[in-house]
Amino acid sequence: MIPNAAHILVVDNDPLMREQISVYLFENDMRVSTAVGRLDMERILHDHAIDLVLIDLRLGGEDGMQLVRKLREETDVPVIIVTARLDEADRVMGLETAADDYVTKPFSNRELLARVRAVLRRSQVRPSIGLPERGARRRAYRFAGWELNSLTRNLTDPQGQRIPLSNAEFNLLLAFCEAPERILSRDQLLDLSRLHSDEIYNRSIDVQIFRLRRKIGGHDESAQKLIRTKRGAGYLFAVPVEMLT
Repeated sequence: MIPNAAHILVVDNDPLMREQISVYLFENDMRVSTAVGRLDMERILHDHAIDLVLIDLRLGGEDGMQLVRKLREETDVPVIIVTARLDEADRVMGLETAADDYVTKPFSNRELLARVRAVLRRSQVRPSIGLPERGARRRAYRFAGWELNSLTRNLTDPQGQRIPLSNAEFNLLLAFCEAPERILSRDQLLDLSRLHSDEIYNRSIDVQIFRLRRKIGGHDESAQKLIRTKRGAGYLFAVPVEMLT
């Protein structure tokens, strides 16, 4: 599995279809979560930064088209709908609700993978240039296998385990993720982290960064190099960051 693998959510009430799709996408370097219906889908979307939703329109007692509409109203996550070969009306309606693509059953795994990759390429967010504008926060950031969800404030390590962060640690890491591979002075970090004066002070920012390093690196020397000290200048988050809107 590549460090910043795309995370695909498969919504289908057929367990065999869920397994077939999940295994194939996983074998092709993607993370996969599965949902049976609306409740599972909403829980996963709340807890994780999903790159693409693959949803079957026939979900037993639930209306898959309604779920597609709900996704479009509330998120910008790309959607590929799955329909039966004869359901032309469903395909047309799905695209009219702004689904990004559709695939008809029965389909080959290779066709599905090609469509998933094509939609991901079209929706890929390019790294920002320069420091971000205040308030231009993304929904999630990925770096070196880690994922920081700015909506749920969850940090997940490369093994999928959640790492607790204090408010100061979260805001500092968020500031680094918004300006990766750039030297940030202590004053810039204070400004970008948007912390109140009672949460962090200029003289204690080194302590907060030491604690953050322990959270994302522990005693691993290579992981400790994620946040590098630049003498007389500040700190550098020395890793590319994928930003998800």
